[in-house]
Amino acid sequence: MENRITSLFNIDYPIIQAGMIWCSGWELASAVSNAGGLGIIGSGSMYPEVLDEHVQKCKVATDKPFAVNLPMLYPDIDKHIETIIKHKVPIVFTSAGNPKTWTQHLKDHGITVVHVVSSLKFALKAQAAGVDAIVAEGFEAGGHNGRDETTTLCLIPMVAKELNIPLIAAGGIGTGRTMLAAMNLGADAVQIGSRFVASLESSAHENFKKTVVEAKEGDTQLTLKELTPVRLIKNPFYKQVHDAYESGASPEELKELLGRGRAKKGMFEGDLTEGELEIGQISGMIDQILPAKEIVAEILSEYSSALQEQSSPKFNF
Repeated sequence: MENRITSLFNIDYPIIQAGMIWCSGWELASAVSNAGGLGIIGSGSMYPEVLDEHVQKCKVATDKPFAVNLPMLYPDIDKHIETIIKHKVPIVFTSAGNPKTWTQHLKDHGITVVHVVSSLKFALKAQAAGVDAIVAEGFEAGGHNGRDETTTLCLIPMVAKELNIPLIAAGGIGTGRTMLAAMNLGADAVQIGSRFVASLESSAHENFKKTVVEAKEGDTQLTLKELTPVRLIKNPFYKQVHDAYESGASPEELKELLGRGRAKKGMFEGDLTEGELEIGQISGMIDQILPAKEIVAEILSEYSSALQEQSSPKFNF
């Protein structure tokens, strides 16, 4: 499956595991990389010394390329970048901020840089900043999301039409069929988050994994757009947020309600009542917790079958 992304990252398959806070440490990243995709360590929830440890362990666990996801709003981002450069991490995915800030510095150290966006406007700005590839993430995605609510089905062809560099599709992708759909829309690869949350190697709490598996259509909602838009499972904490909106809460009151550590409490510590449970709409299709290797194999098998079906007579006009 060689294309622009597999060549750029030196991987076997155009499957990227998203760098999710509290869910994607070295165990998940190395497992996905060993399976032929690109594993990513999510550094946004890690202290600098914790990231250092995860990078070192990942290098021991795999001899394949892996990446670090780097939120630009991270308060000690310079320390994370020192760690990345020190350990010669080959690929960095930046998000939630201006890619101009660090892209050239990372590239000067031989690092491939990818930036995550939720709109065509920001995709073009990231391309102008010199990144090597773009992740365009649609409204269906879990975690922090774009304000415009552009779906993956609309976003990917709009970005693909204007972009000159490789494009990775994200948001609502967790099966081989959705992977094929994204590629048909113009993507060179897919980034998958929610499906890998429900993996054995994910660092998410078992309570959260089980909740993801039990989730049905309509069990998530994009909310808190006045602060940072985030897609959440509708648990008791989400109901507090909903009730706050119903009573006309101000952004300041919403921020006070959100407080600190809600995501850690929910996804990492397993508090399903007071915690923030970030997951994508694709959770309604996830019904098993599997090893990452099996998830990758399952996606590839379904992709191949769907591709063969696409070539069958019923698709000829």
